[in-house]
Amino acid sequence: MSKLATSPARRLVTVPGVGLIAVVLTVSAPLWVPLALACDVARGRTRLPAARLLSFGLWWAWMETLGVTVSTALWCAGRSQRRDAHYRLQGWWAGRLVAGLGVLAGLRIEVDGIEALDGGPLVICGRHASLADSLLPAWMLAVSGPMRPRYVMKRELLLDPCLDIVGNRVPNCFVDRDAPDSSRELDGIERLARDMGPLDAAVIYPEGGVVTGARRWRTMGRLLERDPGRYTRMAVLSHLAPPRAKGTIALLRGAPDADVVLMAHVGLEGLGRVAGAARQIPLREPVRVRLQRIPRSELPPEQDLPAWLDDRWLEMDGWIESETRRRDSTGSMTAKADVS
Repeated sequence: MSKLATSPARRLVTVPGVGLIAVVLTVSAPLWVPLALACDVARGRTRLPAARLLSFGLWWAWMETLGVTVSTALWCAGRSQRRDAHYRLQGWWAGRLVAGLGVLAGLRIEVDGIEALDGGPLVICGRHASLADSLLPAWMLAVSGPMRPRYVMKRELLLDPCLDIVGNRVPNCFVDRDAPDSSRELDGIERLARDMGPLDAAVIYPEGGVVTGARRWRTMGRLLERDPGRYTRMAVLSHLAPPRAKGTIALLRGAPDADVVLMAHVGLEGLGRVAGAARQIPLREPVRVRLQRIPRSELPPEQDLPAWLDDRWLEMDGWIESETRRRDSTGSMTAKADVS
């Protein structure tokens, strides 16, 4: 792990650091709550986004602290290798964060096709529009049944104490996206999927990171240089970035019996950055998630999977565009009704 400290040294900083944030935000709440409210009112932001964001920061810090406390208790009880206990902890943690977003950010989730998660092994390929959508698979799998997610995540997320400790006690793969040789990372992704069974689902975000407008244009610019033909085909994308197929192929190679579930969603785009979140919170409409399961028998040969994934991404982008236009139309009609 070239860019991060070793686990003990890292945790000596991150664990007490998050605990300190929780205590400081709690003790100083009588100061920052009225200041945040005053700032919102002074700027005419009647939805009080600053107060909501800071309040969620407090909630997150305490959920991290509680998660680390429980994981430490499991270690002290000699249960650090018990995956079932840590999966329950992970589901609880994701559920509490989603609940916090519900109260403080107005998050409501509508899922179309939840039955797609009934039984594995699965490889879930999701849109990555914000950090919040990383919680969706863990939350949905915990709600729909006793399914166990295993994530492909960037190594920078090891700076999150709960993801670091619990994420290293259950199967996950933390990858270095800037590695000069990706073969080692792909081998790790393939190993992650090898022992998956009926209760397991591997989660990957093929776009490689949270997609913003600027990131999409940079990705398309690089694609134009490397592969003009694919650029022409994928240039119609309005919301998504072209997927990187190698990680998905590695998961499917490691789990030759796994079906694929495509996860599209609309409504979380504004939460990709803090500035955008301040304009969107509280969310006016429910986040809509669409799950589509493709049986393994319908997948093409491995050499054709990149083009197949591109096709699925183009279809997903079309659905997102349709949903976005519907929401914009509904919002316009609501605004006109309010004015009248």
